[in-house]
Amino acid sequence: MVDAKGRNMKCLTFFLMLPESVKIRSKKRSNKKGSPTNSNVPPVCYEIITLKTKKKKMAAEIFPTKKPTSTTTVQNYHQQNLNNNNAIPATNWQGLYPTIRERYVKGRPPRNAVMFNNDLMADVHFVVGPPGGTQRLPGHRYVLAVGSSVFLAMFYGELAEDKDEIRIPDVEPAAFLAMLKYIYCDEIDLGADTVLATLYAAKKYIVPHLARACVNFLETSLSAKNACVLLSQSCLFEEPDLTQRCWEVIDAQAELALKSEGFCDIDSQTLESILRRETLNAKEIVVFEAALNWAEVECQRQEMTVTIDNKRKVLGKAVYLIRIPTMALDDFANGAAQSGVLTLNETNDIFLWYTAAKKPDLEFVSKPRKGLVPQRCHRFQSCAYRSNQWRYRGRCDSIQFAVDKRVFIAGFGLYGSSCGSAEYSAKIELKRQGVILGTNLSKYFSDGSSNTFPVWFEYPVQIEPDTFYTASVVLDGNELSYFGQEGMTEVQSGKVTFQFQCSSDSTNGTGVQGGQIPELIFYA
Repeated sequence: MVDAKGRNMKCLTFFLMLPESVKIRSKKRSNKKGSPTNSNVPPVCYEIITLKTKKKKMAAEIFPTKKPTSTTTVQNYHQQNLNNNNAIPATNWQGLYPTIRERYVKGRPPRNAVMFNNDLMADVHFVVGPPGGTQRLPGHRYVLAVGSSVFLAMFYGELAEDKDEIRIPDVEPAAFLAMLKYIYCDEIDLGADTVLATLYAAKKYIVPHLARACVNFLETSLSAKNACVLLSQSCLFEEPDLTQRCWEVIDAQAELALKSEGFCDIDSQTLESILRRETLNAKEIVVFEAALNWAEVECQRQEMTVTIDNKRKVLGKAVYLIRIPTMALDDFANGAAQSGVLTLNETNDIFLWYTAAKKPDLEFVSKPRKGLVPQRCHRFQSCAYRSNQWRYRGRCDSIQFAVDKRVFIAGFGLYGSSCGSAEYSAKIELKRQGVILGTNLSKYFSDGSSNTFPVWFEYPVQIEPDTFYTASVVLDGNELSYFGQEGMTEVQSGKVTFQFQCSSDSTNGTGVQGGQIPELIFYA
């Protein structure tokens, strides 16, 4: 073989193909007269000398064959790491995963779960939490940069951090760990106590999939007890879908939400937004009492003595958003008027508002809230009565139903007497898998017509989609009443679809085709 300059390349080619056990020695080449070669002759020749070496051992001889690592061993190794003992020895952990596919997932570092919360090869540490409650956590810059654009800028951007230790005082250690676990392991580990803090961390470090998971968790766990707090947080985190869900719960279950402990934890801006709410489904005296409870806690937050004057001070102009003139007169006289929060002039003017023909001007909103308009799902196409039915005698009428959207059942519409006016005592009940979610004992008056008559729960009951609930009633009153016929298994009511099926709790003949409980009254 000849190169571009016409030099013989056979020896060189052969050299490149030699095994490792061959040593190469070069020497100068002379012409016949012993003088050095000229420029037209290759300057170097290669002499091949075979080395006498010991037989090279194969890998199988150096590392005797072992039984494959069991799945249990790998899981135990994972668990040891996830428990954060930070004492995993720098052994051949890679050997726990026999294939490249297991060690690398979509270009990520090898089995990042092994590195999660582990000092092994850590090149940065975080001191997380407020002073007095910090925790030092290890990290790996490359892994973090792959999982978060904020970490990418922090470690590899133009203003990259050169510090080996980074302080993060505004994030809870448990929330930061939850975020790291997602980045390293693709695992989402959320709890009711940490989800808000985790959402904050996910938003701060721009980890959108984790943030979405936090919002989904909050939406599914949303109830009247935490709706006000979550409303405040959803506005802070700019999560409009969660904000809308919070308003749905607060509107429908307003009195429960206002009486919850979480209501007192909201900020003043959220308080004002709730007090302004036109569709708030609550008595105004309940709104007033809730505002006073919030003011008491706010005094404590501001390290002020809890007095009537200070309560009024922290409420500020928000007090005028309470629609005191729309209260029942008894509620005002026995509650707001004697609370001490109102001035004498305000109390006097409101009394005149109730009684005088010429009403004074008030700073308080005097227009009643609209509240929510209840909707009705009617499951029968006709009704009838006969001389020998429908009888009660303490027996239970029951039906099961499911919805395709979240709603709030406020009560039932029931049939009344078929032979003149009569009064009924009704014990209504709503259950899910045998657990009572709502119950009430009340009376209603039937005028002898085939109309339905509403009976209400004390508070609306939240109903989740795609789950069957049991609606039951035990009536005591006139033996003969109207009953439904031509029942439907599926009913479209507004934007909500109801499905019905027979209930094993029914002992008085009510089923899908006929009987009692003709209507479900709900908010959606």
